[in-house]
Amino acid sequence: MKIQLHRVNDKFHFEAVNASGNSVHIDANPAIGGEGKGARPMELLLMGLGGCSSIDVISILNKQKQYPTDFKVEIDGEREQGKEPSLFQQIHVRFLVQGEVDPAKLQRAVSLSMDKYCSVGKTLEKTATITYTIELNGTKI
Repeated sequence: MKIQLHRVNDKFHFEAVNASGNSVHIDANPAIGGEGKGARPMELLLMGLGGCSSIDVISILNKQKQYPTDFKVEIDGEREQGKEPSLFQQIHVRFLVQGEVDPAKLQRAVSLSMDKYCSVGKTLEKTATITYTIELNGTKI
């Protein structure tokens, strides 16, 4: 896996490009001179967790012939205060799924992702407690 970073301006705005040519803009917190022109690095970690687990869950559901009509993930991360580096201590992932999906199959797919398959989650759980909840058609399961 190879990523290239290029500084876009004379501040903290960067463009990261992967081997396929896809790009992501990265910027720093305005408190240190960032301009809001991209995601912050720690936000990207949470985005990576959401993307990784979502790909797992959809893949598992598709194998079980379960096809959600809508799939969203909300992630809240709490970092250590007053420390450098300021690592994540708590992360909560909320899966919001719509459609005719078997609740037991959805629960199993999320559990397999979060507890076994998601590489980003496995990396982050070394320093943070990761919890999750699942809502199917507006009801917690």
